[in-house]
Amino acid sequence: MRRNLRFQLFWMGSAASELGSTLSWLAYPLLVLALTGSPTQAGLVGAVAVGAEIICGIPAGALVDRWDRRRVLLGTDLVRMAAMASLALALLADALTMPHLLAVAVVNGVASALFWPAHGASLRALVPSEQLPTAYAQEQTRQHAAGLAGPALGGVLFSLGRAIPFLVDAVTYLVSFVCVAFARVPRRPETPAEPQSMREGIGEAFRWLWNQPVLRASAALAFVINLVVNAMKLPIIVMVATPADVGLVMAALGVGGLAGAAISARLMRLLPTGRLMLAGVWFLAAVLPFLVLPLGTYWAAVVLFVAMLAAPALNIAIEVEIARTAPDHMQGRVHGVIGVAFGGATPLAPLLGGVLSQYAGAAPAILILCAPLALCGIAGLFSAALRAKRDLPRREAPLSV
Repeated sequence: MRRNLRFQLFWMGSAASELGSTLSWLAYPLLVLALTGSPTQAGLVGAVAVGAEIICGIPAGALVDRWDRRRVLLGTDLVRMAAMASLALALLADALTMPHLLAVAVVNGVASALFWPAHGASLRALVPSEQLPTAYAQEQTRQHAAGLAGPALGGVLFSLGRAIPFLVDAVTYLVSFVCVAFARVPRRPETPAEPQSMREGIGEAFRWLWNQPVLRASAALAFVINLVVNAMKLPIIVMVATPADVGLVMAALGVGGLAGAAISARLMRLLPTGRLMLAGVWFLAAVLPFLVLPLGTYWAAVVLFVAMLAAPALNIAIEVEIARTAPDHMQGRVHGVIGVAFGGATPLAPLLGGVLSQYAGAAPAILILCAPLALCGIAGLFSAALRAKRDLPRREAPLSV
């Protein structure tokens, strides 16, 4: 894998852009609060960015399957670079307005909705099938490292100057552009799809997903896990209380994810996809209730670290399953649908965690949120696809050229 220069360039570019995105993710609300003093407007900007990406996710996947994937990746990098640079320049000129901020949030959200399905569709063409678990483990390392370092770096850069995080973000998109260009990402599938309308193409992807029992069941489990883990963050914050301790506990999530990415390839060799997903949901259902024990902040950090050891392997299992089974001309649409399914839980999770914390209390909220994990684990025991001792036979589609 280390000798695969094209993949390593591709990975470095996406690592740079993801680091930039995570540092500006924190800088956005800080900037809005500094300019307006309104938490509502700060939340609005974040909601607009997430909403634009979710709304455009499925159509964007369909467009990725029609368009030149290399141009999509390069074009979205340039668009996001220009958007961030315009924001930074407006700040330096003391001319930034709320409509400008919202426009940048929308542009970034739409461009990201195009970039990530194209990224997922392109990766499988750069890596041999037998090395896909290792490649996706490296992808998980990138995500967790950016999530761990990005917000802290964004806060430091914002304290040095309001425009600096956005300038750095613009530079990271330029780095991604250069890496994608030199990685020579394949342009199109070797066997293109038959001409069809966008509606027909999206319907084809949904039908294909529905007819994949392992992937369908695994995606359902992953949705519940994503919803529960993200909803649990607010009760944990309420329970831990002090900002310094909250930072320590949340950092444990990132460190656990990094450690989990390091062992994920080994876990995938031990269990087929379905059994790995089933074991993962039971592992989380068994570990997360220990958060409520009144043993102090360090105990909560340890529990979250242990819980997150399983998360990367579950994500990788789904990514590898898509890469190996989805026809190449459908990769963008499948990634778009899966991305929206998982991302759709993002805006719901804080609301669910907040309501449960307010009306039930922090510790009961955590136990209530663990219940769906246990129920999914029980339901999974009755799924033949998840319990299969080996992955179902698959026919791998031709790669892009």
